[in-house]
Amino acid sequence: MDNLTHSLVGWALAETGLKRRTRKGLAACVLAANMPDIDVFFGWAPWAPLAMHRGFTHGLVGGVLVMPPLLAALFWLLDRWQVRRGAVFKSGLSMHFGWLLGLCYLGALTHPLLDLQNIYAIQLFSPMTERWFHTDGLFIVSPWLLVALAAGIGFSRAREKKGGAGSGIPALAALAGVVGFIALNIGISAFAWNAPMRGAPHARPDRVFAGPQPLFFWERDMVWREDGMVVHGRYDPLYSLYTLLDYGPAQPDNMADPLVRRAARARPDIEKFLSWSQMPMAQVERGRCTAKVVFSDARFSGPAMRNGFTRSVVLPVSGPGCPAR
Repeated sequence: MDNLTHSLVGWALAETGLKRRTRKGLAACVLAANMPDIDVFFGWAPWAPLAMHRGFTHGLVGGVLVMPPLLAALFWLLDRWQVRRGAVFKSGLSMHFGWLLGLCYLGALTHPLLDLQNIYAIQLFSPMTERWFHTDGLFIVSPWLLVALAAGIGFSRAREKKGGAGSGIPALAALAGVVGFIALNIGISAFAWNAPMRGAPHARPDRVFAGPQPLFFWERDMVWREDGMVVHGRYDPLYSLYTLLDYGPAQPDNMADPLVRRAARARPDIEKFLSWSQMPMAQVERGRCTAKVVFSDARFSGPAMRNGFTRSVVLPVSGPGCPAR
């Protein structure tokens, strides 16, 4: 998910009343909810699970168990430094490290749970396994979640300013609505995953994704792979709960081509891209003495997204009149 959604989830948790449990409670909820995305600064790291975005820091070990105590310790050290400097805290709250640690754990847990919902997927059990997990419950930026969370936070803060009881109820209701919305969408995607098998084209895919639409959240952009062939389709439960709305022709992914296999090992950035890609495809443009191989991910095949999700390499090939390799 986008970082605005992550931040709003952490903020909404804080507005339920948790922010008043300890000094820096609000900051702990919001920053912990974003903390796993720190991996974007470690693409250079020699340890692959850390260098992989949505890898170690998004898993149950790194993101949920290891990192929250580190963040809580940083908050506590900052607070001690402020106290020594004679800072006056307007909230009037005292520092409770136990609550601070608990809020960091809670905020951090929301991050992989949200990122699990879209087709980008996460390595939930990294570093034990590089397997990717996804539930296809949300578009990467869901306007429905943004509106619900912002409204819940706004109403809670308004109640708090008026001094009325139950100021955390709107935020809690927004979070409950978010959970219900996600559950509904996971259910829709479960039907969508089975649609290519239940009806035409009666496929038996080894991998399938059902990407939700941002506004028409019940619709799904389908892509699946079967025997080295990739197919795109559309699913709409308002049309049929059990079959696809339509689907296109099967296209070869070309990943078994010897030239493509050679290109896959040509550069470290290509190897990293293919490690991240869930449904890699390759196009080969053959020249007289060279061949250009363009790698892409079938999940992101639209013209607006394709350019950001491709890698290419030019390789020398043998042929009459070509330099000896």
